[in-house]
Amino acid sequence: MASKSTDANVTPPAVQTPLKPEETELLRKRDEQSALESELAERELRATNLRAELGAFERRFLHLVGLRYAELDEYKAQLAERLAAEQPGNERAQKAATEARAGAGETKNGAGEKSDAELHVFKASPEMKRAYREVAKRIHPDLTSDRNDRTTRQQLMARANEAYERGDEATLTKILSEYESSPEAFQGEGAGAELVRVIRRISQVRGRLSEIEAESQALLRSDLYQLRLRVEEAAQHGRDMLTEMMAKTDEQIAEAKRRLSEGAKTL
Repeated sequence: MASKSTDANVTPPAVQTPLKPEETELLRKRDEQSALESELAERELRATNLRAELGAFERRFLHLVGLRYAELDEYKAQLAERLAAEQPGNERAQKAATEARAGAGETKNGAGEKSDAELHVFKASPEMKRAYREVAKRIHPDLTSDRNDRTTRQQLMARANEAYERGDEATLTKILSEYESSPEAFQGEGAGAELVRVIRRISQVRGRLSEIEAESQALLRSDLYQLRLRVEEAAQHGRDMLTEMMAKTDEQIAEAKRRLSEGAKTL
């Protein structure tokens, strides 16, 4: 008679331990983090590309036209100052000379040349020193042994050093605030601690997405971007707008030189 089979050698199915609420939430938040980080990478690329394109256009514009504008405004200032010197009692002429000189200085700076007023000696205020000390005490790279945290601190300290040199106290305060709420600043093990870090990272990413949007909109509204659009539109109609601007400015420079050489009495 055949023996009956038994379940003695059969391995019972594994019993899965139900996930804790914080573990379930952690999985959901990690998916959210992954999606946001992918979006951030794409937005960063588009914003960086826009800045690079505008930077290249600005350098080309300054090389072809900007320096000519600076030269023209310098001649205009000299003409205005000559007229003011010839008519010391003419308040209108004096004002025009002052405004022309200020305009020439602005154009010169915009073309890449610095005025004497910008060559100042750096001196930090007590408030700046206090803000920098707070940043250094809290986030200096040498204060941690964690490799990832150290990398983050090094990047933040580099930003802090630049902000200090610029005298930018607001950025120093922002850097400290960013680190205090960063994932790296939160210690602990387990799903609960990791959930806090993921939530903080999501908050960081959302904050950066908002910053990129504001930066991009500012660039799109800038005079430089609008000028670039006009140049591109002109090119579609077979015109080289920058070359036209160069030619017109050269004519104005020649006229200003002629008036200076002849001792012109009026602008």
